[in-house]
Amino acid sequence: MSAHRVGEFLIMEGVIKAQQLEKVLEIQKKTGQRFGVILVEQGFAKEHQIAKALEKLYQIPSIDLTKFDIDPTIAKLAPRDFCEKNCVIPVMKQGNVLVVAFSDPSNIFLRDDLSFLTRSKIQVVVAPDVSILSAINRYFGEKIATVTLQTKMTEKGEEEFALEGAGAGIEFLTTEVGTGGISDDAPIVKFVNMVLAEALKRRASDIHFEPYEKRFRIRFRIDGSLQDAMDPPQGTTNAIVSRLKIMSRMDIAEKRKPQDGRIKARTSKGKEIDFRVSTIPTMWGEKVVLRLLDKSNLKLDMTALGFEPDDLKLFRDCIHLPQGLVLITGPTGSGKTTTIYSALQELNQPDVNISTAEDPIEFNFEGINQVQMNPDIDLNFSMALKAFLRQDPDIVMVGEIRDLETAEIAFKAASTGHLVVSTLHTNDAPSTIVRLTEMGIPNYLITSTVNLVVAQRLVGRVCESCKVPVETNPQTLVNMGVDLSEVKDYHVMKGKGCGVCNNTGVKGRLAIYELMSMSEKVKEAVMTGATSNDLRRLARAEGMRTLRRSGLLKLKRGQTTIEEVLSASVKDA
Repeated sequence: MSAHRVGEFLIMEGVIKAQQLEKVLEIQKKTGQRFGVILVEQGFAKEHQIAKALEKLYQIPSIDLTKFDIDPTIAKLAPRDFCEKNCVIPVMKQGNVLVVAFSDPSNIFLRDDLSFLTRSKIQVVVAPDVSILSAINRYFGEKIATVTLQTKMTEKGEEEFALEGAGAGIEFLTTEVGTGGISDDAPIVKFVNMVLAEALKRRASDIHFEPYEKRFRIRFRIDGSLQDAMDPPQGTTNAIVSRLKIMSRMDIAEKRKPQDGRIKARTSKGKEIDFRVSTIPTMWGEKVVLRLLDKSNLKLDMTALGFEPDDLKLFRDCIHLPQGLVLITGPTGSGKTTTIYSALQELNQPDVNISTAEDPIEFNFEGINQVQMNPDIDLNFSMALKAFLRQDPDIVMVGEIRDLETAEIAFKAASTGHLVVSTLHTNDAPSTIVRLTEMGIPNYLITSTVNLVVAQRLVGRVCESCKVPVETNPQTLVNMGVDLSEVKDYHVMKGKGCGVCNNTGVKGRLAIYELMSMSEKVKEAVMTGATSNDLRRLARAEGMRTLRRSGLLKLKRGQTTIEEVLSASVKDA
């Protein structure tokens, strides 16, 4: 909208005062932020007041986008960048006529561009720019605006984060960046803090800072998928990376080697967060990835993880045995750590001695002795396990069985009166047994020691705020492994996208599990050198619920989608 023209009209209508207009124009000149957004943020005017004034000024009907439900396919008839740049959004289509909300209807060239772009006749309605931008975020997915963050950095007196141990590095950052003074660095400091705060707000599990030849990109991993968050100006790349390295106590002078660090953070509400930080040198600078470790989001209630009731009973029975080995398998990012921590938390009692060897320690728990692996001093899983056995343990957790030496010590501990919980990277439960034999563990030791093998994956949870039924071809379900007689019982759902789920249709994740217990028949098969396929067929015949079957049960209940089940599991042989 034309700031001067609209501002003067608002003064004439008695909505704002002249000095308020001056302040808004001054902020706009500094930040480049849109006129209506500043008006609302400063509390000088309400959206409906601006809408009424625009309607009267341009003699064009206004639309209340907070109450109007736009079909997402209509909203996306014009690209997001085009809508943001010109502050417009399509709201309705009837035949060849596309109704579009404009913040500045006087721009006739924009109408022509839209008409050409959408191959439609354009009918204009008017709405405040703040309403249009909000609608764009709602239907295209929320995106951190550089301008908005910069405005907050200059106007907000308090940081949303108090970062422990970071203050001592401010002067060093100033020297590294070469900006000439601490006050010049303050925007970078606040900007980084706000990116961390935004990642927490959006429930991100990871933050990626990625330098390229012509851009510097920040992405968040939310519910398993990477999403663009923003592109800071390229000139800030070194300053942002240096700030992150200072906060995580890395050597900012070392740019040629990968480094690891950690940031302890505390929100304004007193919640403590850990960020695990990793840097690697790339062609265009150092890439930094932060893993968010928010203990308050860690689900330690095993009933909430995704176990079916009978599987949960089997899992609990096995972890409460006095000795033996319980193996949790799956690829990186499949939720193994959460499952293990949930089990350990249940076992964590005053009369039990629990020791863990982890790399890295993601969360710390009172009552559990956690040891961080350190390859620089040869403190590895096998060395830690040897030491644990001299510490009178009841329960031992090994972060991962990576080699024969670690496996042999773990099996020795599990067969001499200790419960051992560990992980392996295998595709499913039966192939775990084959992997152990390939590593060199004798079959007789496997059958006498392993109590349970658990394979798991994560699937996206359908957003409860926007879930809708999906018409599904019965043959699709049959192809996935559903019996034709059961198809009618499936209530397939999907999220159509809303502000709650960032327009993805998915909010949160849950696990699907495959539990293989070592029954007598399975032990006999292992002793005769059965293949993973043989073990799978035998375990299924004895009632093992496969990953695919676990996913189908969640699909049947409308908890996840067909796409999530297909991507997380393979069809049963």
